[in-house]
Amino acid sequence: GFELDLVAGSSLAHMYMKSGSLVEGEKVIRLMPIRNVIAWITLIAGKAQNGLAEDVLDQYNLMRMVGFRPDKITFVSVISSCSELATLGQGQQIHAEVVKAGASLDVGVISSLISMYSRCGCLDDSVKTFLECEYSDVVLWSSMIAAYGFHGKGEEAINLFEQMEQKEFEANDVTFVSLLYACSHCGLKEKGMEFFDLMVKKYRRKPRLEHYTCVVDLLGRCGYLDEAAALIRNMPVKANAIIWKTLLSACKTHKSTDMAGRIAEEILGVNPQDAAPYVLLSNIHASAKRWQGVSEFREAMRERNVKKEPGVSWLEIKNQVHQFTMGDKSHPRSMEIDLYLEELTSEMKLRGYVPDTGADMHDMDSEEKEYNLKHHSEKLAIAFAEHTRGLIVMLPFKYISEIKNREIIVRDASRFHHFRNGKCSCGDYW
Repeated sequence: GFELDLVAGSSLAHMYMKSGSLVEGEKVIRLMPIRNVIAWITLIAGKAQNGLAEDVLDQYNLMRMVGFRPDKITFVSVISSCSELATLGQGQQIHAEVVKAGASLDVGVISSLISMYSRCGCLDDSVKTFLECEYSDVVLWSSMIAAYGFHGKGEEAINLFEQMEQKEFEANDVTFVSLLYACSHCGLKEKGMEFFDLMVKKYRRKPRLEHYTCVVDLLGRCGYLDEAAALIRNMPVKANAIIWKTLLSACKTHKSTDMAGRIAEEILGVNPQDAAPYVLLSNIHASAKRWQGVSEFREAMRERNVKKEPGVSWLEIKNQVHQFTMGDKSHPRSMEIDLYLEELTSEMKLRGYVPDTGADMHDMDSEEKEYNLKHHSEKLAIAFAEHTRGLIVMLPFKYISEIKNREIIVRDASRFHHFRNGKCSCGDYW
């Protein structure tokens, strides 16, 4: 019927996918007697819009295998998926294909490459890609500002913004989100508030929830918890769980137990099954050695059937991703990793490392505490990375960077940290 017409079918599939009906869109494409290049592009873009990054890469590879050439929109979708998955090897291969296809002059494609390299921990490659681009627009500059912010380079992000203004590119909403983000992760409170005022007064931009969240993060990290709470309560947009969790995280950093309790109530009012407030409050009480409070929060989680997702650490070596969870024994080289971890821990202790067995482990004996800390997912990942001499992505920080004389790149929930010679690029401003 109607869906078998190639042009009409692709348009119908696009409509379904754009509205979130991915299954219906795929069904239309499967019914086509021949899948032309438009159908492939529609399918890849639809999967990208619906957050299916792995499927995007699979479909892209199939598209290439059957002989179709991707267009600029497809390159943006595929590069963005590499960015989301932080698969550097695949991202580099697609960059080579971009150059071969003559798409390296497209600003949208280059902006996606800048973001991809940044999110894979390769800031130098982001800078190189930015500088090599012959044409530029506000999207390109904003992507590079965001890349600097993502790696804790607040001053560089500000300098780039000033250059952008000199070139008379008009900053947009995304530019200011990136700037505020960069300031919040470097403790640049005055500069951050200055940019927020600039956005409203000079550029006549109406702040969105993302801008307010960045300002709350900025104030919270700098210890201005009351100011941050007042901003949330007085802002003209409705608060969501994310902005409250941002403030709750700041309460944990600054050990503000009383305010944390009030903020947690706000989050649970939005989503009673959210594990984050329980975990953060439990950690705040554990830091203050209030073990009764820790037990109460754990019990509340059990009673309400709230599940905490286990932390996962990963690293990519030779285009293969390795994942680890705490105490993980599933990796085929688990025994080698454990032996190397023992060796690494002994070297760290000789340099003064003392495991922090206090917080949130009060109901374990000393040996169990140290085992769990030693076999934390990040330590398993880095032990494997060091043992195989591959790309390191994730944890034990200063001691190992100094012992092994290597740079360690760590990605936490919101940004990258670069460890060299026992020091972190963030200056311990987490």
